[in-house]
Amino acid sequence: MWDSIAYTQLGSTNHTDKLIRANLPYREYYIFPAGIALALPEVPEAEAEPSLPPWKRGGKAT
Repeated sequence: MWDSIAYTQLGSTNHTDKLIRANLPYREYYIFPAGIALALPEVPEAEAEPSLPPWKRGGKAT
């Protein structure tokens, strides 16, 4: 669950640890009960899209 939230909301499962650290009171949950609102950590845009090819990054291809 944590990894799927990191992937859909932050762009990569590489940010799962950041997501868990931002929500330490809920770190023991795998399936969340209704009503929990998780905090999403700030992820720099360059980190959010590490696997995109150059033409999809918005930058100049080299």
